[in-house]
Amino acid sequence: MEPPSLIYEQAYWQQGYCRVVGVDEVGRGCLAGPVVAAAVILPVDCVPLPEVRDSKQLSARQRSRLFGQIYNQAIAIGIGSASVAEIDQVNILQATYRAMARALARVAPWDHALIDGKLTKTAPFEKVTAIIGGDRHSYSIACASIIAKVRRDRFMARLARCYPQYGWERNVGYGTPQHRQALEQYGLTPWHRRSFLKS
Repeated sequence: MEPPSLIYEQAYWQQGYCRVVGVDEVGRGCLAGPVVAAAVILPVDCVPLPEVRDSKQLSARQRSRLFGQIYNQAIAIGIGSASVAEIDQVNILQATYRAMARALARVAPWDHALIDGKLTKTAPFEKVTAIIGGDRHSYSIACASIIAKVRRDRFMARLARCYPQYGWERNVGYGTPQHRQALEQYGLTPWHRRSFLKS
């Protein structure tokens, strides 16, 4: 598979938009933990790191190594999250938009955003291009996917020390058989999404 490129970023750079930001999120499908988004602005003259891919195509070791390299390359990186309470209150889609908006606010001012996925009419964004499969096609979105994934995985690993029976250091909150078995045995924690677990 071809690595993500700068074709989308270059289209806006050539129009004079210097601060083009790639945005992606991680954790939408988890049973526990926040949803986390990252926003990454790269320099106009950046040379893509050859190993960068959609974070799901990389091992934890590869993501961890690239994490620091992306921070060194980027002009600005912003992290945003939405809590379990927000997810249960407003639904996962709107919580994801909140996390993305918070990440974007941390790299402001920016000229145009490239966001992974398909945005609905309720998306609270302007100056945005939504790209389906963006983490496979846009280099800055792929960078954002790695940053968001590493940050969230590290957070879930810290939570796992307080709730070791759920295996969050391995499943990072996803509904694996071991995680679901622990739910049946030990019940919910404050970090579980009640709206995801209603029968």
